[in-house]
Amino acid sequence: MHHENSYTNKLQVHNEPYVYKTRPDGVNIINIGKTWEKIVLAARIIAAVPRAADVVAISARTYGQRAVLKFANHTGGTAIAGRFTPGNFTNYITRSFKEPRLIIVTDPRTDAQAIKEASYVNIPVIALVDTDSPSEYVDVAIPCNNKSKHSIGLIWWLLAREVLRLKGVLPDRQTAWSVMPDLYFYRDPEEVEAPAAEEEVVAEEAAAPTEVSAAGEEWDVQPDAGAGAADWAATDDWAAEAAPATA
Repeated sequence: MHHENSYTNKLQVHNEPYVYKTRPDGVNIINIGKTWEKIVLAARIIAAVPRAADVVAISARTYGQRAVLKFANHTGGTAIAGRFTPGNFTNYITRSFKEPRLIIVTDPRTDAQAIKEASYVNIPVIALVDTDSPSEYVDVAIPCNNKSKHSIGLIWWLLAREVLRLKGVLPDRQTAWSVMPDLYFYRDPEEVEAPAAEEEVVAEEAAAPTEVSAAGEEWDVQPDAGAGAADWAATDDWAAEAAPATA
């Protein structure tokens, strides 16, 4: 079984060992076996870091932001999802300054600033690389399609599961992990809002009969005839005024 890179036909020389073959249309097919080998290697490096919070998962790419947040949550690491603030690793004056022991990036192109700063302070780098990705300052490259939301989510999920296995949280690879891979997949905001909107509609429909019955009870109330007569009779008292005093 092989993983298809359907987004680019460019190939960097240092990524040639990860390519199984090239299709007639120029699209490169990545060898899944190589991908798995690098996932296992990366997981061993991550699990060897004494303090889990010193491992920083980074993704400036939108499709990887949910994945790095879930990865950090499940492994105890730190996540930087979204724009990487320059100086995070090099300028100790900044509020977001960090001194990680290891960083993992989703795309060497979009996360180039993080990789560059890591090289200045000798922080090892693990990266998800495509066939056209640069690998300067990348210590461990995990070959995969880093442009697809499903591919990115699956790789991060596999990496998290392998780290938890090495830490003893999961006994072996045959034991099912309660976390499903789609939890790591990017979800469009419209997809997230749609179920909430449907729930609101259902709630409104369920509440509608109650409101109608309440209104019906109000219309069924008959006025008290005696109270009305008493009110009209009270008008006689309005005209009754004390006679003005005469000198």
